Amino acid sequence: MGDTPVTLRRSMLFMPGSNAAMLSTAFVFKPDSVMFDLEDAVSLREKDAARFLVYHTLKSSLYDGIERVVRINPLSTPFGRDDLEAAVRGGADVIRLPKTETAADVEELEACVKEIELSCGREVGSTMLMAAIESASGVVNALSIAQSSSRMMGIALAGFDYVTDMQTERGDGTELFYARCAVLHAARAAKIDAFDVVFSDLNDEAGFLREVDIIKRLGFNGKSLINPRQIELLHRAYAPTQEDVDYANRVVAAAEKAEKEGLGVISLNGKMIDAPIVENAKRVISRAKASGVRW
Repeated sequence: MGDTPVTLRRSMLFMPGSNAAMLSTAFVFKPDSVMFDLEDAVSLREKDAARFLVYHTLKSSLYDGIERVVRINPLSTPFGRDDLEAAVRGGADVIRLPKTETAADVEELEACVKEIELSCGREVGSTMLMAAIESASGVVNALSIAQSSSRMMGIALAGFDYVTDMQTERGDGTELFYARCAVLHAARAAKIDAFDVVFSDLNDEAGFLREVDIIKRLGFNGKSLINPRQIELLHRAYAPTQEDVDYANRVVAAAEKAEKEGLGVISLNGKMIDAPIVENAKRVISRAKASGVRW
């Protein structure tokens, strides 16, 4: 019984596309994914320069081994199509579409990406997509958005725009409970990843870890981040403990022994072990290997 391979997407670090210093150095913090932002983090007068910087960063080898995501401006703006051209031609792994409200938004993006891939000689289908859910409409339509394209690798909840749309504000997480559950269930039904909101108070480490504990227990793959200081905290929180790994190894060993002996029932320390527990144990082991935990 082999363990299930896991692609870690615990951390997605936002970087302003106009900040040349950050673009040239942030790879040293080793996030699982880096998101070059051409949208909210870039002023109108810097849009063209940011697009140029991001294109050349993508063409470099700085971020080899790190998933490279580009958040473009909406295609309805004067900047969206130019952003998309630069990102796809530059070799971005994933395009993040902001303010996604319907499946049609993703379908429009997919058609544009395919057209650019064909025109620049990039393999059709090699550019993945993710949708940012930022409104009540987006949350209500999360399932159809998640299932809208075979290129979709994940959906992300963007908390601040969402709470504004809901006429409330960020608090203890109560205001995000329904949206988190809706986005997460949509992602799981579509068999893609789910990413939680940014935690913006960089001085509240305890608050950040409380929120990470909540989203980890809910089942989110990871979290969007705005500061490299949060990466190690997040990765440590998501790493299986040695106790988790030891138990998972015992479960998998018991399952392999039962299979070898032709037994239909798996037992460990007098307790019955069913298939979902075995699959979860394999997942824990894979995450431990990827996280650097001794297994």
